[in-house]
Amino acid sequence: MDKNINPFNPGAGVSPPELAGRSEVLETAETALERTKRGKHAKSLMVLGLRGVGKTVLLNQIKDRAVSLGYLAEMQEAHDGAELKQLLIPVLRRLLLRLDRMQNTVETVKKGIRVLRSFIGNITIAAGGAEVTLGGDPEAGYADSGNLEDDLRDVLIATGEAARDAGTPVAILIDELQYLSKDELGALIRGLHAINQAGLPLILFGAGLPQLAGQAGDAKSYAERLFEFPRLGALLEVDAWKAIRDPVEDEGAAISEEALKEIYDKTHGYPYFLQEWGYSAWNIAQGETITEQDARTATAESIRKLDESFFRVRFDRTTPAERDYMRCLAELGEGPQRSADVATALGRTATSLGPVRDSLIKKGMIYSPEYAQIAFTVPLFDEFMRRVTAAPQ
Repeated sequence: MDKNINPFNPGAGVSPPELAGRSEVLETAETALERTKRGKHAKSLMVLGLRGVGKTVLLNQIKDRAVSLGYLAEMQEAHDGAELKQLLIPVLRRLLLRLDRMQNTVETVKKGIRVLRSFIGNITIAAGGAEVTLGGDPEAGYADSGNLEDDLRDVLIATGEAARDAGTPVAILIDELQYLSKDELGALIRGLHAINQAGLPLILFGAGLPQLAGQAGDAKSYAERLFEFPRLGALLEVDAWKAIRDPVEDEGAAISEEALKEIYDKTHGYPYFLQEWGYSAWNIAQGETITEQDARTATAESIRKLDESFFRVRFDRTTPAERDYMRCLAELGEGPQRSADVATALGRTATSLGPVRDSLIKKGMIYSPEYAQIAFTVPLFDEFMRRVTAAPQ
């Protein structure tokens, strides 16, 4: 088939041609946006899921819906080693300056900018290779205590009040929230609690690995009353078929049921892998219909590409000790395994392996779905580990 019109988009955070199986979460987000805009209480969303299930795509969709409803919306991505303050300052700066440029600029917006100036203090924030600066004097007595919880609450309240008085709601979206420390997550939750209590038109949407719900609860016991925690997983077969078949048919081509079955069987319905298989199958097909044989050939091609990039990039970030741990976890089979069983396989105690396990969790390679259990954050990574450890290095 014509590669120039290939409808599939295998890329990190890239929207697929057909966003199947996620309508319920989007509807929940839209309701929260509508209620927040009207000054009514609404739970924020923290979308949970493994790598490659479409969390970032969903956040981008929510951002688009927010903008269509009249919001100013800004998105940021947390990462290992970045402090929450450094992540939020550029976002809040853009929001407040955009509010300040509106025709109906009010004194509350000016105050919000001064409070942010207090929050920035003497730190230097780099964004896109340039320093983030904010002119004007700070607002004495606000966001200048040096206590993150108190200061973040002040600046979020000031931003929410500015949005209210300017008549424009604001949405902040943060991806990879699991990288925040317990204190940072607690400060963010407390600030949003204050926003909710004041009925201000500011809402946060977040996304992260499955452990984020537990992290939020550990940070603040009332987190579950502030957030919905929808979990994204693999698509049901009917939705996976739709995600493949509809884009193909939209381009005037076809795909056999046998090919759809092959793709679903090998991808387990994970959205990123569906895009990878669909992309390869389209390019391989010679006629106007993607056949079962095309799909089988696509399986070999897709696995090769994933092993060279998607999986390999993550593998290369780990140490030899961490790779030994992951190898044993993979050899125990698919799905969550007992930490004690991994330790036994390595001839060690679970306690002695604690630092290795914690390091892998911090790197986002594994997570603990339940007490004393461990699992990979990347679908099909166990299969990759078995392939890579069996091959000559």
